[in-house]
Amino acid sequence: MSNTAPSSSPLLIVEDDLALQKQIKWSLDRFDCVTASDRESALVAFRRHQPAVVTMDLGLPPDPDATSEGFKLLEQLLAVDPNVKVIVLTGQNDQANALRAIALGAYDFFAKPFEPELLGLTIDRAFRLAELQAENRRLQAVHQPDALSGLITRDPAMLRTCRLIEKVASSDATVLLLGESGTGKEVLAQGLHQASKRVGRFVGINCAAIPENLLESELFGHERGAFTGATKTTPGKIESADGGTLMLDEIGDLPQSLQAKLLRFLQERKFERVGGRQEIAVDVRVVCATHQQLQTLIAERRFREDLYYRLAEIVINIPPLRDRQGDAVLLAQSFLRRFGQDQRKGSLMFTDDALAAITQHRWAGNVRELLNVVRRAVIMADGGRVTATDLGLAAAPESGEREAAPDLDLRRVREAAERQAVLSALAWTDNNVAKASEMLGVSRPTLYDLMTRLSIR
Repeated sequence: MSNTAPSSSPLLIVEDDLALQKQIKWSLDRFDCVTASDRESALVAFRRHQPAVVTMDLGLPPDPDATSEGFKLLEQLLAVDPNVKVIVLTGQNDQANALRAIALGAYDFFAKPFEPELLGLTIDRAFRLAELQAENRRLQAVHQPDALSGLITRDPAMLRTCRLIEKVASSDATVLLLGESGTGKEVLAQGLHQASKRVGRFVGINCAAIPENLLESELFGHERGAFTGATKTTPGKIESADGGTLMLDEIGDLPQSLQAKLLRFLQERKFERVGGRQEIAVDVRVVCATHQQLQTLIAERRFREDLYYRLAEIVINIPPLRDRQGDAVLLAQSFLRRFGQDQRKGSLMFTDDALAAITQHRWAGNVRELLNVVRRAVIMADGGRVTATDLGLAAAPESGEREAAPDLDLRRVREAAERQAVLSALAWTDNNVAKASEMLGVSRPTLYDLMTRLSIR
């Protein structure tokens, strides 16, 4: 048996019997141990030290003869970190509760009194499993296709959107992307396809760009002789996407005459070409997008409600550019480098008034508008600077009218963030300091010090 713990992560021991707590800690002295004697102190220690392995008694204060506190703590630990390995210590005749703990997600259980050597071996194994799983997650993060590969953003809401897309990519669920025109719905749809395990093509069709009398043939294909000019059998977009992903852009503009046929295809994954009688089965992942409010179209009887619920298995809302913190400037810098190289003006830079204008502009056309503005500015720019005039945007107001610059002093920003977090925790817990400290992941003395420093009473 190894003489050192296999991980730098500490072992958390949760035991209300202080004598037994010391005995367990002494018998496991080769591990870096952290102790707690009740649920609240255990949660504080867990958030602070982030242990990979926990041993815990189910009987905890205020009712150590019952198991309610222990099971509540187990659920809370797994909610904070689903990968933590919890080893439950139970009474000799407490197998039912032990099995319940395993069902809730505990790694293993030991009946008291236990053999320290066996418990040590189990903890060793738990640490090593935690390390292997963490390494697997790191490798998956490196090798798994990233839905962000074609997207430039640092905005928290947009990053959450991308993480959600990556999460649903491996499923076959139909995804509905909602957002204003130009927000990047097609880029995200392509990212969804790339992050999936599908080997077929990504095929897109804009339902608003094709005349109604041609759209059915574009989607479903047609047989030879199906209509005047149909000189040969032609597969449609759905058939071309077999084994891959089909994107139906601007689905809100799909004619009502085709909505029933699309609904049948989504339900059965079978269709007939125009003029055909043979059903064709395909394996297609469907992604839809629209800038319209489909619920409004449903109320106006312009969009089938049953089709909406078939399309909206997963709904993802994409924030407009004006709501993405810092993304307008970040994207503009990227576009400037790209178009500058295309025009052999690789040393171009934005002036301060151009950056201010980009920040203050509302970008009704979102990323598409920004891209076009920067492309035009690169062509119009003289010398190595791109100004607000080159962009065709209003310059920033004069100094007397200029909006206040953001406060970037780290000390003040950190203090404001701490104040907001403490106030929120106190509000959520109705000024219960013990519960607020638990939410914040600090001890009660630390919270009292914070409140004093921040003048919170």
